[in-house]
Amino acid sequence: MNNALFSKYNNKKTIIDGITFSSKRESKRYCELKLLQSGKEIKDLTLQVPHILQIAFKDFEGVKHRAITYISDFEYFDNKLKSLVVEDVKGMKTEVYKIKKKLFLYAYQDLIFREIT
Repeated sequence: MNNALFSKYNNKKTIIDGITFSSKRESKRYCELKLLQSGKEIKDLTLQVPHILQIAFKDFEGVKHRAITYISDFEYFDNKLKSLVVEDVKGMKTEVYKIKKKLFLYAYQDLIFREIT
C-alpha cells in the first residue's frame, strides 16, 4: 500500500484539476460545486480558506501563543441565498474539529456553515 495516498483516517487522497483532496468525498463535493458554479447557482468558489478563531498573543510571562485557525474545505457565494457559504466535508469528527467548529460558529455568525458528511 502506498502511504502517500492514504491519510491517518484511511481516506484515499484524490487529485482533480491538479488539486489534491484529503478524501474521495471531498473531491466528489468539489465536482458538485464546480457544476453548481457552471450553472450560475454559486460563484467565487474557493478552497482551503483560513479563518482566525483566536489571534496570536503573548501571555503574562512573555510566552508566545500561535493563533488558532479553522481552514474551511470550500467557500462560495450562494446566488439564491445571497450569502457566503462555508463548507467542511467530514468523515471523522475529531474533538479538535468539534471545538473549532463551535468557535467558528460563534465568531462568524454572519456566514452560513454547512457540514457535508
